[in-house]
Amino acid sequence: MSTLDRLRLAQTRGDTLEWRFKRNCSVTPRQLAAMYALLCVMSLTVAGFFWSMGVRMVLPFTAIELTAVAMAFVVYARHATDRECIALSRHQLVIEQERAGRVSQVVFNREWVRMQERESPRALIALTEGQRTLQCGHHIRLDLREQVAQEIRWALKGF
Repeated sequence: MSTLDRLRLAQTRGDTLEWRFKRNCSVTPRQLAAMYALLCVMSLTVAGFFWSMGVRMVLPFTAIELTAVAMAFVVYARHATDRECIALSRHQLVIEQERAGRVSQVVFNREWVRMQERESPRALIALTEGQRTLQCGHHIRLDLREQVAQEIRWALKGF
């Protein structure tokens, strides 16, 4: 089996293999902001109409509704750009993870890193070096996790 057949999900950049995964989001934070602005205009227009008709309690409930929706949108938008990058070079394995805007990077010595056996196809990919363990693959589709694990295992053995 050729190298290209084994590495369907990896990309090569020079002498480095990379697996890049990001959260599957249907709406970007910018689109979400536009949707929220439209929702505010529509809700406040309706609330303003009822306010002018003498129904005063509509406006406070509209404010509560828009605040709750804003909080939910902020939580969603913080995680919309989450991603992972697993990069394997000759001497090191680098895992970079971004969660809620915070980027963390773990560097393993390629010679010492080992992949733990996965308990189930749904399990994350666990990499260890001595006492350090890192689980990655949060954004890999469940049906592709096993293939990514096999590709990384094969690449660690000697790509």
